[in-house]
Amino acid sequence: MNFFFEVLVGGLLSGVMYSLVALGFVLIYKASGVFNFAQGAMVFFAVLSFVGFMELGLNFWAALPVTVALMVVVGVVTERLVLRPLVGQSEDTLLMATIGLAFVVEGVAQLAWGVKVRRLDLGIPDEPMGWLADKVDILVSQLDVAAGLVAGIMVAVLALIFSKTKVGRGLRAVADDNAAALSVGIPLKQILVVVWATAGVVA
Repeated sequence: MNFFFEVLVGGLLSGVMYSLVALGFVLIYKASGVFNFAQGAMVFFAVLSFVGFMELGLNFWAALPVTVALMVVVGVVTERLVLRPLVGQSEDTLLMATIGLAFVVEGVAQLAWGVKVRRLDLGIPDEPMGWLADKVDILVSQLDVAAGLVAGIMVAVLALIFSKTKVGRGLRAVADDNAAALSVGIPLKQILVVVWATAGVVA
């Protein structure tokens, strides 16, 4: 039974982290109707860049905002140079564009940071939480718990932004009906830039 709960808790924590990747897919699809096959490549680029910045001498708290800023730039550039020129094209065309974009992003990441295997050390031990193991005999990694908490906080913050801010309400309006959003003066192009920038941050 304890093994069952270990797998259950580990799966839930992993699910929270994967939900961020899924959120990037959903944001872009709802706002523009594009299923972004490059989202996974953006996650790869973000992780590799984060590790690369730390190897250059930045500590965790310095590398994190630099990586976030870089991913915002990646998202905005992607929208401006790849997706905006294809507005009005068929879904198949947009889909193929994002598949090609995935290869480009992966290639740029490998050119920038190399292809050797790297280890990401966040200073959090990848060992079972002692008090949980002692009290209920369930082994859950401290790193998994920390990652799950951070991912959960990010999901909560994004949910608040979408529900409480003007930009968030604009995103929801565009997701519900592009034409109606345009008719009431919501700037679709600016919203799409925000969507892709947010997808970059989520990555």
